[in-house]
Amino acid sequence: MKLKTIILAAIVALVCTANNAAGQNNQQRTSSYDVFNPITKYIRLGDVEKLSAWFSDNLEITILHTTNDASKNQAKQILKSFFETYTPRAFNIEHTAGRESMKYALGSMKAGGDVFRVTIFVNLEGTNYLIQQIKIEKRD
Repeated sequence: MKLKTIILAAIVALVCTANNAAGQNNQQRTSSYDVFNPITKYIRLGDVEKLSAWFSDNLEITILHTTNDASKNQAKQILKSFFETYTPRAFNIEHTAGRESMKYALGSMKAGGDVFRVTIFVNLEGTNYLIQQIKIEKRD
C-alpha cells in the first residue's frame, strides 16, 4: 500500500512538473511571438494565398480609399487584384503596438513604382491571431 502511494505521488509530481514546464513554454512563445513576421513575409512576396490564411472569416479591407466589409474570399480577390496592378517590391513594418488580444502594425510598401502606407489590425481568436482589418493607402 505504501509503495502504491509513493508511486502515485511520484507520477503526480512528474505530471505537475511537465504541465508547469509546458505552461512556461507557452507563455514564452506568446510573449516573444511576433504575429507580423509571417504576415510581413507574405505581403512582401505578394502571396495572397498564404496571406489569406491569416484573414478572419469577415474583415474590413480598404484599398486606395475604397472600403469593403468582406468575407475572407472577397478580401482575397480584392487584394489579389491590387497586387496584380501594384506588384510588391518591398514591405517593412515601421511600428507595432497593442496588447495580447489585439495588435496593430503600420508598414511601408513599395509596389508598382509607388509607396503605400499599410495598416494591419489583428485580434486573437481562440489561439490564433487573425487579420480583422487591412488598409492600403498611397503615401503623398
